[in-house]
Amino acid sequence: MLRDAVYARLREEILGCRLTPGEELREQELAARFEVSKQPVREALLRLERERLITVLPRQGYRVNPISLADARDIFRFREVMEPACAADAARHAGDAALKDLDAFRVFEAGQGDFIRYNRAFHVAVAMCSPHRRMREEVANLVAQADRLVLVSIGTMQGRDPDVLVTEHAAIIDALQARNGRQAARLLKEHIADAEKRVMAALSRHAVVF
Repeated sequence: MLRDAVYARLREEILGCRLTPGEELREQELAARFEVSKQPVREALLRLERERLITVLPRQGYRVNPISLADARDIFRFREVMEPACAADAARHAGDAALKDLDAFRVFEAGQGDFIRYNRAFHVAVAMCSPHRRMREEVANLVAQADRLVLVSIGTMQGRDPDVLVTEHAAIIDALQARNGRQAARLLKEHIADAEKRVMAALSRHAVVF
């Protein structure tokens, strides 16, 4: 449906910071850009408002929500609960082939922008090994929202070699393939907690954060 396509495009642009925090949006301009009527645009924007990605400005339009330090902290804390739970379930229930497919994330060779996509794909892939659909979907959403935080927090990769992060991914994969759910959950929680520290420190210095 048109509204779903418009929603998906706008959501990706917000999370990818192509629509920047604080940027104002107009239904008419978006309708012209996507070559649709205002109705699917309005429905997509209201859906994004429910996800707290935009705010409705009465008689003015819409605004992409700035980054909130409180929301950023909530996203990471929620990930620290959900992702280790998915990993523990994956170690117990995932098929051998699904866990073997995680070997694709043992190596990374690209620039920083590509690393963000690689990192998202790794975390989502681990979650997808869980048998619980709602948990998988929630993790995918949380990881996507965390990417926006990383993109806004300029320099967040400074002081941390991507090779170290890939090594941490490999250790998590080792634990999963060994069916050691407790170890996988512990390593993943520590991995996310370290990311939270780096991102929160960078966000606290950024102008578009409140």
